[in-house]
Amino acid sequence: MAAGPTFGDELDAQTETYLNRLTDCVALLPEILDEYATDGDYESTFEEIAEIESECDRLNREINGTITNAGPDEIGLLNSRVHFNASELISFYGTLDVIANHTERIAQELLMMRPPHDNACYEGLHEMGYEIENGLDALESVVVDFVHAMSRTDESTDLTEDIETVRAMESACDEIRNEVISTAFADDEIDHPLLYREFAILFDELANTMEDITDQVIIIASNEPGITTEPKPDQ
Repeated sequence: MAAGPTFGDELDAQTETYLNRLTDCVALLPEILDEYATDGDYESTFEEIAEIESECDRLNREINGTITNAGPDEIGLLNSRVHFNASELISFYGTLDVIANHTERIAQELLMMRPPHDNACYEGLHEMGYEIENGLDALESVVVDFVHAMSRTDESTDLTEDIETVRAMESACDEIRNEVISTAFADDEIDHPLLYREFAILFDELANTMEDITDQVIIIASNEPGITTEPKPDQ
């Protein structure tokens, strides 16, 4: 009789399913900005974002249950990385879920505030949306490889390159945020500069959350041999 899925297999599968939906959610951010600017059906896109966000909440709870309900025997080894880092991993997945929450909030604010979209500030927000969407690909790789290594004591992985990509995305968003805010207050033709300032900060918070996740990975992995998160000193 074939053996059933191991704890690591189950956690991998749940994490990948969750990340697929999280990626779907964030990918709709540039789309809703496009649709709003062209008078498209952006309200339906918001509804889709809200539905995915709710699904991400459910999937995240299932992952938390998998981690908290599994004893040492189910995990497989008393010295399992997951066993000793359970509370940190719960916090880690909680931070991941903030990405979906922030995405929904930005879309909701767009519907409520309806900022003018024919100016450089709105273009900057759109650019931040694409930076975030592109950065999520690297973040997804970090999370998938990190979780896979954490649930198997014999696994090793190098996350350095993808972590650096996420950091570069966050830095790029910082620069665009500053440009959007300065333009909003410097250009007399821009109405409601405080509105664009708020949106720029919301987008930046989303980018910051993504970098926070990599920071958590670095902290958790610091005590786990075989999981590399920072360049070696001679590199």
